[in-house]
Amino acid sequence: MPKTIVRDGVRELLEEGGAQLVDVLPSEEYAESHLPGAINIPLKELNRETTARLRRDEPVIAYCHDYL
Repeated sequence: MPKTIVRDGVRELLEEGGAQLVDVLPSEEYAESHLPGAINIPLKELNRETTARLRRDEPVIAYCHDYL
């Protein structure tokens, strides 16, 4: 189930090794800047095939950073 978490919750999950970090920005933006350990699955490409490499037994944290 989707759940909103804040920065400290993200840090805790990642420090415990119990989460996968997915950057959903386009590949070019991911290459310019992304969080350490994040994998890239652009939002427009997010589907059953592209998420097949994610582990089903661990939470997935999807994020993007936009400079609006």
